[in-house]
Amino acid sequence: MMPTSVLSLADELERRLESHGIVLTMGGEPTYLPEDCASPEWSITAVGPTKLNYANTLARVLIEDCLPGAIPMFSPGKLYPGETNPRWVVNLLWRRPGAPLAPVQAGGRARKPTGTALAAMKEAVSAKLGVPGNFWWRAVDPNAPQRPIWVLPLDHDPVRGGWHSDSWIAPGRTKRRLKLLAADGPSGLRLPLGELPPEAMRRAIVLETRDGAVRCFLPPLLHAPFHALLGILTAELTSHGFARPGHHAFEGYLPIDLDPGWGRLGLTADPGVLEVNLPPCATWREYHDWLDALEAAALKSGLRSWKLDAFRGAQAGTGGGNHLLFGGPHLESNPFFRRPGWVASILRYFQAHPCLAYLFTGCYVGPSSQAPRPDESGRDLYDLELAYGLLASQDPGDHRALIGETLRHLHTDLSGNTHRSEISFDKFWDAGPGPRLGLIEFRAIETMPRAEWMALTALLWRAILLRALEVPTASTLAANAAALHDAFFLPSNLWADLESVLADLRAVGLDFGDAGSAIFREIWEWRFPTMLEADGVIIRRACEGWPLLCETPIEGGSTSRFVDTSMDRLEVACSSVRPNGTEILIDEREAHWLTFPHGVTGFGLRYRRTALHPSLHPGIPPQMPLYLEIRNGERARYFRLDADRPRFAEIDVTEFPRIRPRGPCRRASGEMLTYDFRL
Repeated sequence: MMPTSVLSLADELERRLESHGIVLTMGGEPTYLPEDCASPEWSITAVGPTKLNYANTLARVLIEDCLPGAIPMFSPGKLYPGETNPRWVVNLLWRRPGAPLAPVQAGGRARKPTGTALAAMKEAVSAKLGVPGNFWWRAVDPNAPQRPIWVLPLDHDPVRGGWHSDSWIAPGRTKRRLKLLAADGPSGLRLPLGELPPEAMRRAIVLETRDGAVRCFLPPLLHAPFHALLGILTAELTSHGFARPGHHAFEGYLPIDLDPGWGRLGLTADPGVLEVNLPPCATWREYHDWLDALEAAALKSGLRSWKLDAFRGAQAGTGGGNHLLFGGPHLESNPFFRRPGWVASILRYFQAHPCLAYLFTGCYVGPSSQAPRPDESGRDLYDLELAYGLLASQDPGDHRALIGETLRHLHTDLSGNTHRSEISFDKFWDAGPGPRLGLIEFRAIETMPRAEWMALTALLWRAILLRALEVPTASTLAANAAALHDAFFLPSNLWADLESVLADLRAVGLDFGDAGSAIFREIWEWRFPTMLEADGVIIRRACEGWPLLCETPIEGGSTSRFVDTSMDRLEVACSSVRPNGTEILIDEREAHWLTFPHGVTGFGLRYRRTALHPSLHPGIPPQMPLYLEIRNGERARYFRLDADRPRFAEIDVTEFPRIRPRGPCRRASGEMLTYDFRL
């Protein structure tokens, strides 16, 4: 249950946005896994044998519990380099504020489709469309030659407003049979369009029986004819008793001009996870409700927003993102286009607070991660200053193109990828053929085990955006230099930075309250689990940046770029302000206590945990197990950390090996707070 103070803050935030004349929509991309996630489709690959079944189950549960009358539709998704087929998306479509696209019919079992019944349906469909009934083609699937499949060339005339068809008869051809391409996917995506005459129509609807149900494939259409065709097919499916409305297996393409009065939620195949693309939400409360609904529906569907991580010894994130996207209900009312200074203020604030890049994200951070900060992607602070200053100096007017072109070349990863960036503008406004959606995407956020945590994080982002509007951020960027990948990789410093963010918000009347702060503390403790707490010493996991390696040949003749995951980092902190004579030795090397910027006494320890191939410095062996000694006067306690264990285990002095030490622990430079155990 979300605390009252948080709900009150959310309402206050919406009132203040409204006072500025702003409707700020927000969307998200939470990801989910089944309990058994050992197979490649739940670790590294996007598609696999079970993921679509889980998506269909989740779609059915959401329709039954939240969206009566919504229609599921299987659509082709993005095609990525190196992948044979496009990834898929199961879209749920409904009309807002909840009016069904199809009449809800309760009870009854669907009639088992037969070839004769499907033939009767195709004749009825062509009659309603007003096209010749003899233009249907019988298609043959080489993977299932006996399965009934019917194809009707079909397009809509935008001028005259009617449907028209095509005979598709090639010169010298008499039999009306098509042989589908021997590939995966719906029949509508495997039509042999390359064999047709140049002047032939390239769009068609497809009716087929598959897995005991009728599948209807819709070609690319604009919204009005798409809606009309959907209505015709729904009515015929219902009248022939093939399925209950809301459970029809529609397939094909969504209109590029989908009516904004329609809602859409997408269930997408993504590497290792099932990703949910939420519809744009006008308020945080709407977003919060969606996360709660998804958590309940996922549980019923055998999915969850976490996995067990033996290395962490606790629940971990899914490994997929939970990116937040902010924009407007329409391009004409997008709140960013006429406020380039607001955009610059947002970017400056995030640059000044590394906790927003490192505390809420996944297992590794830094330049080679999926969400690098602009100042760790090889971008000089001078260029960032120049860009943000230019935006802040603009006269009133619509500056969407200038914002997009200025920022998308700076907010990238090391290779120039505009998508992999902490704050991405690849969906904002591309002067070329790219997306023009007016969206700012924040990617340094991971899916968390509890919907409450994810919702609170989203409210934090929304509050920061409002503050950046009302209190423009200072004009000088933070020169973090080496501290970015040293001090701000340590949990205590990230918590102190988050506390300063919460204080900034509190100072302008955006107070999360003690209860909200307590939930943020829960997130922090989950993100950086305790590995040892003994004699006033607390050891937690810390952030680590895994460096990008060179291109490496892989099977199939292509190349890939790996990251070196061999390094790990810990934070050793004293639970009191002073260590009171407590000494720490790692492998009999003394580690002197250091003072963090915010007063905590402690230090970081970077060490080599594994030596997988490929990796940097292959001549340096793994430094596991780590042996830790805590001395306090005459008393000493001994602990060991194994590479496959989440916590230090206390051992007897007789199990503690005597290692010839190489002197005290060393730092790469005297200003750093982290000892590099390789030195």
